[in-house]
Amino acid sequence: MFSSRRDFLQTTGCGFGYLAWQAMAQSQAALANPLAIKKPHHQPKAKRVIFLFMQGGVSHVDSYDYKPRLFKDDGKIIEVADSRSVAKTGKGALQRVMKPLWDFKQHGETGRWASNLFPHINQHVDDLCFLHGMHTEGVAHGPATLFMHTGTTSNIRPSMGSWVMYGLGAENENLPGFMTISPSLGNGGPRNYGNAFLPAVFQGTPVGRSGQPAKESTIKNITNAIWTPEQQRKQFGLLSALNGEQAARAMPGDTDIDAVIRSYELAWRMQNNAPGAMDIGGESEATLKLYGINEKPTDNFGRQCLMARRMAEQGVRYIQVNYGDNSNNPAWDQHSNLPKHGDHAAAVDKPIAGLLYDLKQRGLLEDTIVWWGGEFGRTPYAEKNGTGRDHNPLGFTVWVAGGGFKPGYAHGMTDDIGHMAVDDKVHMHDLHATILHQLGLDHEKLTFRHAGRDFRLTDVHGHVVKEVLA
Repeated sequence: MFSSRRDFLQTTGCGFGYLAWQAMAQSQAALANPLAIKKPHHQPKAKRVIFLFMQGGVSHVDSYDYKPRLFKDDGKIIEVADSRSVAKTGKGALQRVMKPLWDFKQHGETGRWASNLFPHINQHVDDLCFLHGMHTEGVAHGPATLFMHTGTTSNIRPSMGSWVMYGLGAENENLPGFMTISPSLGNGGPRNYGNAFLPAVFQGTPVGRSGQPAKESTIKNITNAIWTPEQQRKQFGLLSALNGEQAARAMPGDTDIDAVIRSYELAWRMQNNAPGAMDIGGESEATLKLYGINEKPTDNFGRQCLMARRMAEQGVRYIQVNYGDNSNNPAWDQHSNLPKHGDHAAAVDKPIAGLLYDLKQRGLLEDTIVWWGGEFGRTPYAEKNGTGRDHNPLGFTVWVAGGGFKPGYAHGMTDDIGHMAVDDKVHMHDLHATILHQLGLDHEKLTFRHAGRDFRLTDVHGHVVKEVLA
């Protein structure tokens, strides 16, 4: 009597049947590896994304969206016909126009308008593609931040980085394919880099946390201070042997054991590779200076940006660099102290400019998409007695660079005060669709079956903005 099909194959025909079954099982396991590199839907222009998230909402009318009328009509009371006030009162709300606190001028060979809020980034405007007609969902930080990351304001959905990993797989088997540097615990928290209903292997790996110095940022529990490397190798060998025994007894088609084994193997490889990937100690003094490292106030964000470049070099597919904090009123959220924008800009301006220059000189910008922006913009009128600006999801600016986007190009427009997107409008769903397109993914085909229907990042919306593609 044979207790199982495996026993039968092992003991009959000199075991040749078992050898054949093993070969088939190994082939199926290789095919079942969810992190294996997958064929894109079409020829990609980019391999990876670095998303520079300015948490809280940078004021576009104080940075990149030049509106002469704001200087001309500063202090005037005008009627602003946004949808909320019209729905509530039947007419527009009265608001006081507030001019930008920073001066604008044209930059680069393309003559793009930008204020002196970001003087270092302004030196790279000829590499940037500005989207001036952005609009999004959610007027509060939580819903708008979730929407930017997951395509929904409230439901639990996979983050964009998880979708990218699901669609393309990982380039480096020794590192996570999706990493988020110094993420915030608020306004969505882990949901902003979570996998939701996608397999857990596609979730983002946090490196440090918001408010923690970047020099202390690492992946949790990546090192073992108790056992020596030799002891750890023996432990891993024993664990692998036990897992192998368990796998040999598993029923054919049982993927749970295989998934656990893969997670242990990845953790072992990460322990030996991830610390080096994030260690900037071997970088030249010139590179550290380029990013503003060991200088105030740029040291912290400079380290984050340099880590992002190192991750990009080593095949990490989706990298998010977060500038924010863990409060309910995050970094760029200046309702009553707009000059604070200047402090935040001083902390990120040189590091971002350094990242753009470094990627370009290393030949990485060509196939890397750098995406800069917040969850929304800010209003062109005064708040809190003229000391700040309110949230504005109706019209704002983001920029992208590299990865096949048109350099030195401006697309879309807000109205003459910068309040609402009016021409060549780009919804956040459209931006998601366009970035996926550049990675070789069709946003309508990138779906996952869950709860009886197919889901996608862009839901049933979004289109590729071909005008911004080189």
